[in-house]
Amino acid sequence: MAEIETQRLEGYRRLIEIARDLASTLDLDELLDRIVNAATEITEAEAGSILLYDSTARRLYFQTATNIDQQIMRGLNVPLEGSIAGWIVTNRKPMRTDDVHVDERFFGDIEQTVGYATKSLLGVPLINKEKVVGVLEVLNKKSGTFSDADESLMLVLGSQAAVAIENARLFQQSDLISEFVHELRTPLASLSTATYLLMRPEIKEEQRTQIISNLHNETLRLNALATSFLDLARLESGRVQFRKTRFNLADLLNECKDMLQGKADEEHVSIKINVPEEMPTLEADRDKIKQVVINLLSNAIKYNRPNGSTILSAESNTTHILISIQDTGIGIPAEALPHLFEKFFRVREHETKTSGTGLGLSICKQIIQGHNGSIEVKSKAGMGTTFTVRLPRGAKTVPRQ
Repeated sequence: MAEIETQRLEGYRRLIEIARDLASTLDLDELLDRIVNAATEITEAEAGSILLYDSTARRLYFQTATNIDQQIMRGLNVPLEGSIAGWIVTNRKPMRTDDVHVDERFFGDIEQTVGYATKSLLGVPLINKEKVVGVLEVLNKKSGTFSDADESLMLVLGSQAAVAIENARLFQQSDLISEFVHELRTPLASLSTATYLLMRPEIKEEQRTQIISNLHNETLRLNALATSFLDLARLESGRVQFRKTRFNLADLLNECKDMLQGKADEEHVSIKINVPEEMPTLEADRDKIKQVVINLLSNAIKYNRPNGSTILSAESNTTHILISIQDTGIGIPAEALPHLFEKFFRVREHETKTSGTGLGLSICKQIIQGHNGSIEVKSKAGMGTTFTVRLPRGAKTVPRQ
């Protein structure tokens, strides 16, 4: 009895340390990793995971996990009906079992998809201000079974985690919103000036036509800015779930080429595709990877030279697939390269050539990082630019939800 009480006290002492650790970061991904690692440590479990809850769509999805292939798990949906995690969310109560396979609430599809055998499980709801944020689970107690003490520790950790997650989300949203509002000021000022001028009786018809054209262009830019802002906000908050399938990369690159061929013809820029015949299929969210390629290819055309060229190429090794978009354009100054993927950053030398939202590359980076990949750029002013996307080939096929 004395030994159990000592273990309980040691567990609560660790919780105090963990609470301090959680409060030290507002980066959502880092925070979630710390939470699941802390949960597996204090309960002596083999693995842990966090499922976030989207109350609007009424769905649960995996956001982070330990000791399990995160590339496969992240974004997998779990039904509210017919799953242990769904039961925890619906009933707002903890739940533990010594053998999930005899529990009718166990959702076995995840086990089959990720290839990780689950026996025992302990899960608690993440609740902040009466709002269910998600579920924190630990799997497979290393010795014995999950106890009342484990459940008590998880409930305390869960309440700390829910507050920390919401604080991180609010920080990200407020930071992004403040930047967004700042970016709105310039086009709004242009719209205000244009509408004022249109009301002036002395404006000539030719000038009026030009002002209306400017109004139209600024409205389109505002719409693009709002759409990009919402995309980035969803990505940064972890609310985007990737729907992974296996697909032919050459087919996707040709689709992107066809979509932008008209724009390339207008700019007198040629597009070439270079993909080996033996190229393996890629496991990823096809729509999201297409969004990245279209963004990079569009930039390669936009910032190219007349009669220039753009090459879309792909290659593979044993672990990764690489996609490159190379152009013969005006290039990027060296001092701008470290800032290229920052939100709302625009290269000063490019602003006179064409306008943009300054969010496209940030969105690309979020999508690629969400696939456990990387994106890099090499460029010299006046000598062209090459963007290279590196993606894991993937080991399993995740069914589209």
